[in-house]
Amino acid sequence: MTSPTTPTDAVPRRLADEVARRRTFAVISHPDAGKSTLTEALALHAKVISEAGAIHGKSGRKSTVSDWMEMEKARGISVSSTALQFEYGDCVINLVDTPGHSDFSEDTYRVLTAVDAAVMLIDAAKGLEPQTLKLFQVARDRGIPVVTVINKWDRPGQAPLELLDEIVDRIGLTPTPLFLPVGIAGDFRGLLRRGEEGAPVEYIHFTRTAGGATIAPEEHYTPEQALEREGDVWVTAVEESELLSAAGQDHDQELFLAGHTSPVIYASAMLNFGVRQLLETLVRLAPPPAARKDVTGTPRETTDPFSAVVFKVQAGMDTAHRDRLAFMRVVSGEFERGMVVTHAQTGRPFATKYALTVFGRERTTVDTAYPGDVVGLVNANALAPGHTLFAGKKVEFPPIPSFAPEHFATLRARSAGKYKQFRKAIDQLDSEGVVQVLRNDVRGDATPVLAAVGPMQFEVVTARMQAEFNVETQLDRLPYSLARRTDAESAPELSRQRGVEVFTRSDGVLLALFGDKWKLQYIQKELPKLTLEPLVAGAE
Repeated sequence: MTSPTTPTDAVPRRLADEVARRRTFAVISHPDAGKSTLTEALALHAKVISEAGAIHGKSGRKSTVSDWMEMEKARGISVSSTALQFEYGDCVINLVDTPGHSDFSEDTYRVLTAVDAAVMLIDAAKGLEPQTLKLFQVARDRGIPVVTVINKWDRPGQAPLELLDEIVDRIGLTPTPLFLPVGIAGDFRGLLRRGEEGAPVEYIHFTRTAGGATIAPEEHYTPEQALEREGDVWVTAVEESELLSAAGQDHDQELFLAGHTSPVIYASAMLNFGVRQLLETLVRLAPPPAARKDVTGTPRETTDPFSAVVFKVQAGMDTAHRDRLAFMRVVSGEFERGMVVTHAQTGRPFATKYALTVFGRERTTVDTAYPGDVVGLVNANALAPGHTLFAGKKVEFPPIPSFAPEHFATLRARSAGKYKQFRKAIDQLDSEGVVQVLRNDVRGDATPVLAAVGPMQFEVVTARMQAEFNVETQLDRLPYSLARRTDAESAPELSRQRGVEVFTRSDGVLLALFGDKWKLQYIQKELPKLTLEPLVAGAE
């Protein structure tokens, strides 16, 4: 007798097989830890590109394949998440590169709602930085297992075990290295494979290539050969491995999936050292797609009829395509291009004729996709982050919360003749989640208020206004730093208070803005019956 979840014919069996092949993960870290460089190194090892683009912003060097915005190329930072899909061995990899700058943490949070695992990069010299700490907590809160990569080991940095102790002390996560560096930071010779799950201990020696543009050759040695070749540095690595084992810091798959431990790999994304080991670790240890709870708390199994969650909306990815892409994560069932699905938020049918997989700015039509896959839907004007698409019986997944903004500014078109384009641009950027757009009757539609987690979001808005809509704008900062959710009953009294403004966000939520916490505390004390609720300050 078969269980209810056991595939009984070829179609569900094929679906289950395809689900088992998927690995969907995000690359997250503090700014400048090497996320985009690692993304490209992974693509290089999967042989989907022949040469790495190296560091962005360097004269004469290409920008990384995952950075497509001119602002990203000029600054050498990622300000928007991008999705890459490629095959590695028998697995299909869905890799989402995210912005590292804290000003774009809301975009990173959206990505973390769409992945099954995360790769956290730590700079070997800087250790745990504020954004790294925050993102570890976000991943933990969402139950996402984390593989840790200590990057830039080719440069001077901290001692290997010091970095591991810092993870334990500051995060409470137990690091379980799968590979330890042979050679101190700045003298990266290779990796000691610790031999978990019965695999033999071995030494993997790397050879540098010119600029790290191609895959670094590897040589594999037995412990005896490694001792003869490397001497004391090999002995040090072996002793460190033994200390970790004595402390119980060996990999345990159950504890990893539960979020209690994190496998660790030391690497240099720039030199392509340790990159293949990371890919193979993800294929072997990262979980495949699993059931996802809907708004009622009912699990949606991967073998149920098609459903998907939109986690990212992006326009302007290519000046040759004036369209808008909605990135959806397939949750259940088989997606077929051209199928008509239902948009849960409106109840209306949605045609999927134009469906793409995206590799940086390169687009390829996708005919079929499975749970875990990330698919771009073209000209999806009705879709926004957090929306659900489904086939068959209705299902809706929980919305993605907006972060509490801390920076506010008015925006207007410098030319009155550009007002129509200005309105269109504002509506588009708002629906993408680039910023939150606030309006009230006093300021009117000509000068909406933009609300952002970080000020760099304003730079993205003005840059894209100019580049994509040919609208030159003027941005003026407002003296507010706090926002609180309110209601229609409280809004009139709040509007009468000096130094307070009430706005309606595009999703209908009423927000009251305050200049500082003292003003907020004064009003809460004097008018305790007014509704003033905190927004999501960070990922919950």
